[in-house]
Amino acid sequence: MSIQTTDHDVVILGAGFGGLGMGAQLKEAGIENFAIFDKGPSLGGVWRENSYPGAACDTEAHLYCYSFFPHLRVSRMYADRNELMGYLERLATRYTLGPHLNFNTEVTSAVWDGADALWRLQVNGSGEHTARVFIPAWGQLNTPLIPEFPGLADFQGAAFHSARWDHTVDLTGKKIISIGSAASAVQYVPEVAKVAGSLEVFQRSANWIMPRNQVIFSKEQLDAFEENPDTFEQSRRNLHDFRENGFERTRRATDAQRAGVAQAVAHLEAQVPDPELRRKLTPDYEFGCKRILRTDDYYPALMGENVELVTQGIDAIVPEGIRTSDGQIHEADVIIFGTGFSSQAFQGDLQVIGASGEDLKDRWADGAEAHLGMSVDGFPNMFMIYGPNTNLNHNSIITMLEIQQAYILEILMHLLTAPQASVEVRGRVLTSYNATLQNEMEGSAFSADCSSWYKNAAGKVINNWSGTVEEYRSLAGHWNPGDYMLSGAVLPVQEMARA
Repeated sequence: MSIQTTDHDVVILGAGFGGLGMGAQLKEAGIENFAIFDKGPSLGGVWRENSYPGAACDTEAHLYCYSFFPHLRVSRMYADRNELMGYLERLATRYTLGPHLNFNTEVTSAVWDGADALWRLQVNGSGEHTARVFIPAWGQLNTPLIPEFPGLADFQGAAFHSARWDHTVDLTGKKIISIGSAASAVQYVPEVAKVAGSLEVFQRSANWIMPRNQVIFSKEQLDAFEENPDTFEQSRRNLHDFRENGFERTRRATDAQRAGVAQAVAHLEAQVPDPELRRKLTPDYEFGCKRILRTDDYYPALMGENVELVTQGIDAIVPEGIRTSDGQIHEADVIIFGTGFSSQAFQGDLQVIGASGEDLKDRWADGAEAHLGMSVDGFPNMFMIYGPNTNLNHNSIITMLEIQQAYILEILMHLLTAPQASVEVRGRVLTSYNATLQNEMEGSAFSADCSSWYKNAAGKVINNWSGTVEEYRSLAGHWNPGDYMLSGAVLPVQEMARA
């Protein structure tokens, strides 16, 4: 029996912010022959998966949207998960992405076929698909991580990761343990504390936390944004500039970094009067080395009568709860793992085989790297969204995604005019780019001495961009054909203009 093959100009992997935004850009450019595959049951990506109580964005909503599709009636400056899901659903409707979306369809392998200059994709439940161009928009926080605690399988209560929240478990009056105290935990802990009989928060290391200062927009403000979108855009520009200036806080030994420390310490002192609890909540590592968090609710929650902060190390998980390194048993009905993600396994279980037969996983054995976070030599016609070294600690990742989408679209407009054409970044270009980037990291707090999801085991910063958004835009604002090997009659920009 012959294998059914479906041909596409473009295949996008992932229906989160990155993949949907890329789809919208394709539609605007008049490109219709594309498919978006997502192994989940619906669109939304990280926002679909993180449905825990209190889930919200810690970037201002006027920045956390696409410039071509502003979130004009977002109700508050820091939008919650449901509003962001609503935004993505409206985005998909506005750009008629429905016919291109394929859910519960996992791409299990992607192999470059040099003879036909296309990618051959095996898609679970959907046979073989080909793509002139393959665009993985797989994200950086899509694989939940639960450490291999001794005795993990022995626990007799309910247990789940915060990114796979079990809404069938009633937390009311229960003895609950949260392992983890970082970005997700500071959001769900205040909500869980409201209903729990008792809540113990296990903290491995304290976090630098800044005030959130939530703003709820009035109906009059929302009407003004909708009637005159220029006022929304002005707010967006002001916030962008403000957050760009904040990048200096992530540079080591700067006045801006010291000011960031002072603001975080003042926030802690204002909310936590107990000196012993303040001591436990004061980080012992450099400001900016880990993700800087924003919340006004976490510290007050820790002072609740039913909440306790535990800093003792975990020895093992036992049937009745957790045994700490001092031998104490902490009983629990429910354990919530706020233990983060496998942030550097960009491709997850997907096998990606390049032109020479090399597996991308092997290529990245010592740490993922890509030119501008998008291209890897040996893997023609593949462009990543939110790839290595494109994460931010100071501004909106959506702006970075939009820059990448425009760059990829510029290449596509050349590729799709020439049958069997391909482009591949030059190896020396990637090597030079990455060497410069890693050198710049030396002056960044991201490289400081702490354990963070930004770095691999060798201490190399894999996830974060080394500069501001505008510095990234200066490099990735336009495609430079000279950085790539072109084949199959792909015309450089100058020749395209004359054609």
